[in-house]
Amino acid sequence: MSTITKLDPSQTLSNSIAEKLRENIVSGKMSPGSKLRLDELRGVFGVSLSPLREALSRLCAEGYVAAEGQRGYKVAPTSPANLTEITRLRCEMESFALRESIRLGDDEWEGDVIAALHRLNKIERVHVDGDQMKQWESAHAAFHRKLVAACNLPLLLHFCNTLHDLNDRYRRIFLKNTTIDRDVRQEHEALCHATITRNADEACALLRNHIERTSAYALNALNQQIAQTHKDKAAC
Repeated sequence: MSTITKLDPSQTLSNSIAEKLRENIVSGKMSPGSKLRLDELRGVFGVSLSPLREALSRLCAEGYVAAEGQRGYKVAPTSPANLTEITRLRCEMESFALRESIRLGDDEWEGDVIAALHRLNKIERVHVDGDQMKQWESAHAAFHRKLVAACNLPLLLHFCNTLHDLNDRYRRIFLKNTTIDRDVRQEHEALCHATITRNADEACALLRNHIERTSAYALNALNQQIAQTHKDKAAC
């Protein structure tokens, strides 16, 4: 739990706790399936049980944490079925949000998309955990959020953000030390160009392919891990 950073005083207590826990779960610092001990978390955050339980209940609803009945909470486990579901939902919802943003977005939105891509491209992508990786991940998430920001559907945007982070969790855990054999920067640039030129069909196809390819790499890595675990158990 030492990796958890200080709470943000500008947020409500439960929101701040939820944000820090979510950040550590998505990054893989809190391992899938690991138990969340309330007394330990209370000590880390310096809070009472009430805001802590409220934060954990919120993360349960979002899919980051699983309740264990009367036994407490654990970090949501990973599985091929869960990743497949997240990928399918993200493709459908994010593509719809992108199509609506292209239809409704104004010049300011176009400028925001271009600026978000520029900020992302200024950061060299690395595969070693540290400040530069955090900067790239933050800029990467911001670019994808800007693409769909003009859809004027707040509930859909909430779902898109949650699905993006759940999908990113798999990418960051299972592809942490892997250099994917594809030009992600080029994919982002093509997606940006199709978006700002208002080619909705091309933009949505590029977005879907972008999501599905990354998820396929993560799914393969997850399946390899599962097979190795079964092999190790059989050898014992």
